[in-house]
Amino acid sequence: MSFRFHFGLPQKIAALILLLFFAGTLFVIGRAPLSESDYRYALCGREMWEKPAPAAGYFTTCGNMQGDGTLAYRAAALPLSVYVTTLRVEDWIAAKRSHATVESDPIGGSVYDLRHQIVGTRYLLRVPFALAAVMLGAGLWWVTRRLFGNVGGAMSLALYCLSPVVLRYATTPNNEILAAWGLYAVIYTAIGIAHAMYGPPRKWRPRIVLFTLALGLTACAHLLAAVFGLLASAVFMLYVAERRRTLVIPVLLVSSFGALMLVFASYTFRLSLFTYVFTGGAGRFTLDYMPALELVRDPLQLAVTAAAGIALVLMVLLRPARYFGNTVPLLVTLALLPIETTQISSIPVVWAYPFLLTFVGGAFADATETRQRKLFLAVVVTTVLAQAILCGTWLWVSAR
Repeated sequence: MSFRFHFGLPQKIAALILLLFFAGTLFVIGRAPLSESDYRYALCGREMWEKPAPAAGYFTTCGNMQGDGTLAYRAAALPLSVYVTTLRVEDWIAAKRSHATVESDPIGGSVYDLRHQIVGTRYLLRVPFALAAVMLGAGLWWVTRRLFGNVGGAMSLALYCLSPVVLRYATTPNNEILAAWGLYAVIYTAIGIAHAMYGPPRKWRPRIVLFTLALGLTACAHLLAAVFGLLASAVFMLYVAERRRTLVIPVLLVSSFGALMLVFASYTFRLSLFTYVFTGGAGRFTLDYMPALELVRDPLQLAVTAAAGIALVLMVLLRPARYFGNTVPLLVTLALLPIETTQISSIPVVWAYPFLLTFVGGAFADATETRQRKLFLAVVVTTVLAQAILCGTWLWVSAR
């Protein structure tokens, strides 16, 4: 199998937008001081990497870590653990060369204790989440461009990169942005598998591996997001793979088992800790209109809210807009927005955000194919400019 990637003008524009977005995250990261939450993620994560010994029935001394997954803690602490290990090796080499006595652990303190020894702690803790947001943006652009063309892809990516919500979660340790990244990959990889099932197995087996990995990482971030992604994938795969439906359930079972093994590995293969995933109530939720209402009321989301309202009207009025590619992100968004977890701290609105932007990009891309193309292109440009102003205002206030 040969793989060719054409890096043309659309790819260059998307890369430039993502590069500017990453630069914005670095600006915010450098301005925001370290918080108690940052130190907590660093402590829990370093214990997972360096001292994975259960304490008082829990995985770390942090207790049940708010009940959410391990992925954010490991992502936040991995650069720190590598940095500290490097310092230990350097101290050991220097002591050997000078024939001095090697201390038992000269840098064995917490991140707070070592904040003057570790250079760039803010970036080491937070950049992994900025990179996850960049990868989610790249996935969003790739999906929307393949489905809706250059206009849909550019609009969705621009609104994503100019969103204060995305920037907020891309510049601090949290499981929400990781769960959003994983859930988006799970659902659209599942749809890709269903389409590929009409071809030879060599074309859809690699997608199954990717689906398993995405599902496992999502479960390591938030169990509820993984369960939702698995159920949504089953529905969409059964719909798309109309003549190959007998293969869907085995694929989902194999992928689910592989994802469970990834979660098991994230708990260092300790069964007593792994079972807490099923008894800790991470999957409990209720339905409420308040999460969606708060998103609509957020003044920083005014441009996106207006664009989503116009997109809904366009989908009702334009027959070409009512097809599978537009319906999937709309259904996922409507299903995620009212979810409110009851046992753990999570924000499913963040998980729904890339699907909402996918729907908006798709609806406007279809509108630009009508006779009023210039009008809707002007609306697209106006929406992006309005979102840029709102994002710039948020950055200016945050930097003060």
